[in-house]
Amino acid sequence: MQHTAKAVIGASYGDEGKGLMTDYHAAPAGRDAIVVRFNGGAQAGHTVTTPDGLRHVFSHVGSGTLAGAATFLSRHFVCHPSLFLKEADVLAASGISLPPVFVDERAPVSTLYDILLNQAIERQRGNGRHGSCGMGFGETIERNLDPEFALSVADLQQGAGYLLRRLAAIRDGYVPQRLAALGIPALGAQDAGWLASDTALQRYAHAAMQFRRATRCARPEVLSAYRQVMFEGAQGLLLDQQRGAFPYVTRSHTGIRNALDVATEAGIGTLDITYATRAYLTRHGAGPLAGELPDKPYAGIEDHTNVPNEFQGRLRFAHLDLDLLVQTIRTDFADALACPGVRATLNLAVSCLDQVGPAVSYVEDGHLQTAAPGALAAHLACRLGAGRLYTAWGPSRATVGASVVDTAVASLITTSTHHKDIPESLVF
Repeated sequence: MQHTAKAVIGASYGDEGKGLMTDYHAAPAGRDAIVVRFNGGAQAGHTVTTPDGLRHVFSHVGSGTLAGAATFLSRHFVCHPSLFLKEADVLAASGISLPPVFVDERAPVSTLYDILLNQAIERQRGNGRHGSCGMGFGETIERNLDPEFALSVADLQQGAGYLLRRLAAIRDGYVPQRLAALGIPALGAQDAGWLASDTALQRYAHAAMQFRRATRCARPEVLSAYRQVMFEGAQGLLLDQQRGAFPYVTRSHTGIRNALDVATEAGIGTLDITYATRAYLTRHGAGPLAGELPDKPYAGIEDHTNVPNEFQGRLRFAHLDLDLLVQTIRTDFADALACPGVRATLNLAVSCLDQVGPAVSYVEDGHLQTAAPGALAAHLACRLGAGRLYTAWGPSRATVGASVVDTAVASLITTSTHHKDIPESLVF
């Protein structure tokens, strides 16, 4: 039985390097590793670049895939058949055969109608948008609260005929009900045509059946067959449905809570948790961003994943607020400490250190301060009482340095051959 696992949690608004750190931790075990998606859904955008330059933005399957790791889609993950197949095709075009993908039959399934509702309501909100990706995640969660219209992976096991009837019931019964609740009197012509289309319904059902055949139903006990288990979080702690700034949140627990639930079912007794952040703060989508800057703060910033789009706009920037970051991480880590039967350790990962130049700005005690990039990372790790510090100086696992943190003297014991900008002194 598997008794230990690692977890990666985004500490801010997402886009902190979770894909990079998942790949980093999964790579040593390769095909003997499995990545658990324990929250969110296919709206994730986790970028992984291999040391030889292969790049993929993961949405539905785990970010350990390029390293050969399997994926487990837990009951807290929203499955999206069409986007799963699209991602599998993109990987295949790059010569990547998808490792095994296991899915908990209790996992909810998103439909084409959830996407339609999601996009319709965001458009109606105009300047008051909530920051949705427009991919139906929150609407799937909402629909599945009603047993009459809920759809899970277990339902896909009932066959195409059953699924077609369920989809028709959602289209003809749930959608009008939900539109009325949202205060949308009528859909635009294009959306109305999509809603009425039997062809669209049948295409979705075909994709759902393909998804069922391409995956294997399993419960968390399957994790015990793998040497390295990786829990990969989605979004970030500041978007948590209970702890974020409502309504600019996701319908998900973005911290360690769901991972603890899956770990308990799997008999995992130890979680080595890494909280990830960039060296600066980003947010992609509507909602508050304290200290927002008019443009990117460093000329070296490159982000080819978070491109401007209709529903999220452009990527937004601010300096890290260390006090907020420490408070946010400690609040989430307290959930792990309070979980009976689970021993948890806290680590920190700081990414994009190569993008900020010789000095990085941050806010602490209400004041804007500056430090060398490596010194900032070490200082933050010490404030958190982290056991290990991971510093990423590029997009691939080969650029990640791992260090043991001695909080008593604020020194680093470097365990990586990647030494760029690691300071000899931590004096600010």
